Amino acid sequence: MTTLSAGIMLFLIMDPLGNIPIFLSLLKDVPPRRRRHVMVRELLIALGVLLVFLFGGQQFLHLMQLKPDSISVAGGIVLFLIGIRMVFPPADGSGIFGKPGQGEPFIVPMAIPGVAGPSAMAALLLLTNTQPGRTADWVFALLLAWLATAIILLSSTYLFRWLGESVLTALERVMGMLLIALSVQMFMSGVASFLRSMP
Repeated sequence: MTTLSAGIMLFLIMDPLGNIPIFLSLLKDVPPRRRRHVMVRELLIALGVLLVFLFGGQQFLHLMQLKPDSISVAGGIVLFLIGIRMVFPPADGSGIFGKPGQGEPFIVPMAIPGVAGPSAMAALLLLTNTQPGRTADWVFALLLAWLATAIILLSSTYLFRWLGESVLTALERVMGMLLIALSVQMFMSGVASFLRSMP
């Protein structure tokens, strides 16, 4: 795989266009002057996590005796919970993610699993497993994918001027449904891969 094709693959996995409605819904209660700061912070955290996973993912999984399948299963569960919360927001404002509008998002779910999701981590594991001698190429591909993702997501803040509350809510429900479907697929793929690896 070439460096460019790896970058394109990582960019598609990060799915910045699909993350725009999610990021908008998470930032709708954050003061306008803070939104860009929060976005930059979360994007940098995501990049840091992906770089750490690129360089030390194999060692960490070996140390914790975790299989890549467990990443897929755990990521599916997290995305499922986020999707349920988006489709069926609690009437009293409570829930497993706290009351909306209280503070601002930090690490979860914007950085992880929004940008640095289990699929991106698994892709980095795949790249380092298949061609371990090209770490510099994979770092460059990751930086290219992250930069393109950051540009798209940072420009999404301007959509607040054009999208009303009803459109934002509708997008949030649709993205919640897509997240639920994605989480189920991710969970099933992890379980199927685990079952195939059993003796």
